[in-house]
Amino acid sequence: METRTKDADPVRVLDVTSADYRRAFELFLAGTDEKPITHARLGEIVTALPHRRVLLDLGAGDGRTTAYLSRSFDRTIAVEPSAAMREKLTATCPEALVLPDPLDKADPPERADLVHLSHVLYYVPETDWFGTVTRALDWTAPGGTLLVVLQNPESPCMRMAAHFTGVRYDLAPLADRLREHQPEHRYALETLDLHYRTPHLAEAVDVAEFMVNVADLATLDPRPSRTALTAYVQDHFALPAGGFAIGHTQDMLIIRRAAQA
Repeated sequence: METRTKDADPVRVLDVTSADYRRAFELFLAGTDEKPITHARLGEIVTALPHRRVLLDLGAGDGRTTAYLSRSFDRTIAVEPSAAMREKLTATCPEALVLPDPLDKADPPERADLVHLSHVLYYVPETDWFGTVTRALDWTAPGGTLLVVLQNPESPCMRMAAHFTGVRYDLAPLADRLREHQPEHRYALETLDLHYRTPHLAEAVDVAEFMVNVADLATLDPRPSRTALTAYVQDHFALPAGGFAIGHTQDMLIIRRAAQA
């Protein structure tokens, strides 16, 4: 982890309701290949389901992926505690039942054939991951599938976050613990190779700032500086032909719940 000193230009803590967060998120979406690659894999998983009655999206955000998935299901339930995100979610998925509760308070009315828990565990203490995913598995119908998505700990994106914040996420130990405690289900841990690209240094730095906004960033004193972040982007992500590329490989833990008589 980088040694930091007080700096007049610290990395910003981006609140999800702020204009700065929305701008950085839109820049990221505009330059990443995440949606087409991830959606293609999700489509394959959905096709293989024995039933497609109910979708449950936990931490659905603005609903873009929820909307893509919901086309294959009879009913959609989405859990999203952020009011700002819920406003977009309800506009994107008007037919969905939207629950405003935090994940630990949510009580979906029925089990789902696909439960989608994507990029949510960053905001859950790691000591609570097992309990959170176990609850999500309880909400998965027999024969259904639970998907847990998180950044790969060795991705360039996460190596950058660890460099500046010391934070590192890893789904593999969680997968091992789940296998040990509930061996009747089937488990697979896949990796999706994804990249954000831009010709502009300023946009690359804004997206890098978005990527290092891990849950613990606000507690760091001092926070890393944008000057140091800019230097890191130039040193690690500049392309020989010009422009910048930041790899953000994702892990997808696929849990197929055992069918019950």
